[in-house]
Amino acid sequence: MRKRLLTIVFSIVFVWLVSWSIYDFIFSSNKTDENQLVSDHIERPVSETNSDENVEEIEQETLIQKDIVGLEIGNTAPDFKLATLDGGEAALSDYLGSPVMLNFWATWCPPCRAEMPDMERFYQDTEIEVLAVNLLEAERTIDDVDQFVDEYELTFPILLDEIIEVAMIYEIQPIPTTFMIDSEGTIQFKSIGPLTYDQMIEVLDNIN
Repeated sequence: MRKRLLTIVFSIVFVWLVSWSIYDFIFSSNKTDENQLVSDHIERPVSETNSDENVEEIEQETLIQKDIVGLEIGNTAPDFKLATLDGGEAALSDYLGSPVMLNFWATWCPPCRAEMPDMERFYQDTEIEVLAVNLLEAERTIDDVDQFVDEYELTFPILLDEIIEVAMIYEIQPIPTTFMIDSEGTIQFKSIGPLTYDQMIEVLDNIN
């Protein structure tokens, strides 16, 4: 009986070993084929005959990169349209051809109050366009904005972000936040916190 049991056990082990050997052979062959497929798809060195084509492709990719709409330096600033305090409308794209100072602010913000006189002076002394986007949803009433503009004798356009839509697009958190945008619509500078008149002039000089 014991001899018969040993024979059965030996037979099972033998069959398992044979099965494993067959499986391992098949798996190794498949893995070799897969590696060959991966190798076939690896980019090969560029020959001298098509080097000029690759240079053109790289240049094209660079141009595309410059046209990316985003919030980083070198990106195209996201376009938007908002109502203005005087009852009109203004879009960022309306000002293509001129440098733009895009500022996000609110009347209850002390740094915004400190910055506003310098912004008005900057607007008067240069050819830059100033777009001051007020976070209207964060104000008590629109009358507060009117009174603020009168108090500081502001003459640049005041845009009203009534539902904080544009502020969300520009990922505004602390205010004031300022973007300096060149005449082609490209972001050249970003500042979180108030800017002085001298700082505004320095940034504009670097843009020009």
